[in-house]
Amino acid sequence: MKFQIARETLLKPLQHLAGVVERRQTLPVLANVLLVLEGDRLSITGTDTEVELVANLTLDTPASSGGETTIPAKKLLDIVKSLPESVVIDLEQEENRVILKAGRSRFSLATLPSSEFPNLEDRKSSVQFTIRQAYLKELVDKTGFAMAQQDVRFYLNGMLLEVSRGRLRAVATDGHRLALGNREIVYDGEGTTQAIVPRKGIVELARLFGDADKDVTMSLSANHIRAETAEFRFTSKLIDARYPDYERVLPKHGDKTVLADKDSLKQCFSRVAILSNEKYRGVRVRLEGGSMTAAANNPEQEEAEELVTVDYNGPALEIGFNVSYLIDVLNVMKAETVNINLTDGNSSALMKESVDDSVLYVVMPMRL
Repeated sequence: MKFQIARETLLKPLQHLAGVVERRQTLPVLANVLLVLEGDRLSITGTDTEVELVANLTLDTPASSGGETTIPAKKLLDIVKSLPESVVIDLEQEENRVILKAGRSRFSLATLPSSEFPNLEDRKSSVQFTIRQAYLKELVDKTGFAMAQQDVRFYLNGMLLEVSRGRLRAVATDGHRLALGNREIVYDGEGTTQAIVPRKGIVELARLFGDADKDVTMSLSANHIRAETAEFRFTSKLIDARYPDYERVLPKHGDKTVLADKDSLKQCFSRVAILSNEKYRGVRVRLEGGSMTAAANNPEQEEAEELVTVDYNGPALEIGFNVSYLIDVLNVMKAETVNINLTDGNSSALMKESVDDSVLYVVMPMRL
């Protein structure tokens, strides 16, 4: 293997691959990236055996000789980052070493055989659809925060993707709050297909695919999800489980509606939260007339209270929430006005942007 490549051409894919490569590896080869060279096509692969990312590059000039090997990912990235901009890198394999030259610099890196590098099984996909990259990123950004972290109900440590004709739905919940979003896709298949993608796979999808003007092709098989563009091919194993019936969680009979300025509400909750119980983060919300009062206290007998003007004409209502959950929702909203739908002091709140009902948030109440 012997080829030349511009520093910038190599740096971008290596930065993406760094998020996939296993840091606390059980197999030494998992700390490496796999390089495969054929003519003017170079592919670089990183994996932790749960997720896999392949970057496809086209060299300006065909390689002197092809081949494949694995190189330590972090060391290669650190070397390329440290080199001056616009420098051309010469990379050549010599037995169990790779020699990297750039300008006056020379590096010798140990390699491991490519035969030791694992690859995720390539199963035939049952569902394939196309979505605008910006839509996919926005969907994950607006719902991903509600995923559980290290929950014993392992299926909650991921996101449900539900594919139906013309629509991709994302659902995330930790059992205390739920986020649900819909986006248009190009898919005319019949029925509904569900897949639970683990947290790491979701994080990498949002990091990789964010180009507003380009599409990404996604496919689902029994055990994997794959997202592919000309530059990258991302594959993740799925969580083998049945996701809870999220439809049952959505409040359907809320007859009390609050319209409020998002920024005012967010600042109010952030200030009141300072004196909330550090463990339970409870805040008491009281609605009456055209105002909302948020109050919190803690075991040190400290108290905070703030009043916000809102659009509300219903009867007086008092309800408790974990203030962190409310702030998380307001942080991902883009619209100026938030719509909160309530039933009573013991029922979940349904929150959404006043101008967009494609993303819904459910926050369970809290006894205070």
